[in-house]
Amino acid sequence: MGSLQSTVIGITGGIGSGKTAATDAFAALGIGIVDADLVSRLVVQPGKPALTTIAEHFGQDVLLADGNLDRRALRELIFRDPAAKRWLEALLHPLIRQEIMDQLQQSESSYTLLSSPLLLETDQQTLCSRVLVIDAPEALQLERALARDNSSVDTIKAIMASQFSRQQRLDHADDIIVNDGDLTTLHNAVHAMHETYLELSK
Repeated sequence: MGSLQSTVIGITGGIGSGKTAATDAFAALGIGIVDADLVSRLVVQPGKPALTTIAEHFGQDVLLADGNLDRRALRELIFRDPAAKRWLEALLHPLIRQEIMDQLQQSESSYTLLSSPLLLETDQQTLCSRVLVIDAPEALQLERALARDNSSVDTIKAIMASQFSRQQRLDHADDIIVNDGDLTTLHNAVHAMHETYLELSK
């Protein structure tokens, strides 16, 4: 188990910005990725204490027949009840943060990416040396998200409204990749940023 990397790069971007494509390109260069979305699922798997606590608090209706968390049922519950949402966040956020730290510590690449759609909206950014924002014009974000998610325009716009605005993200960024071209252009930008991060992590 390695020591905590001195260089942890937080990578984020709004829906449809191309964050996943950029993260995949860094992974292809051998860089370790800690994915906050995957971590948030990991801490509520069957057998984990958090899932038992959630079921005790909200009742068995938040569990599927196979014992997994019924995310939709839970989402509807906390959507209607701000106090329930606060209770859930108070339970899960410290667990998610600890698991992220454990995974960062185990990374053996020259620097590590912490990929999180809510990097800037949570305290996860405090784990990072730098913040890389994958940026795209909002009209392009909407177009890509519609093509990928099969969701309605209203749903995508609601998700965009719940995240930091494009300007807020840019204000918090140490580094920016503008992803308004094709995949080759994005990969070239990732390669250039990779060289920069290798220099920083020496």
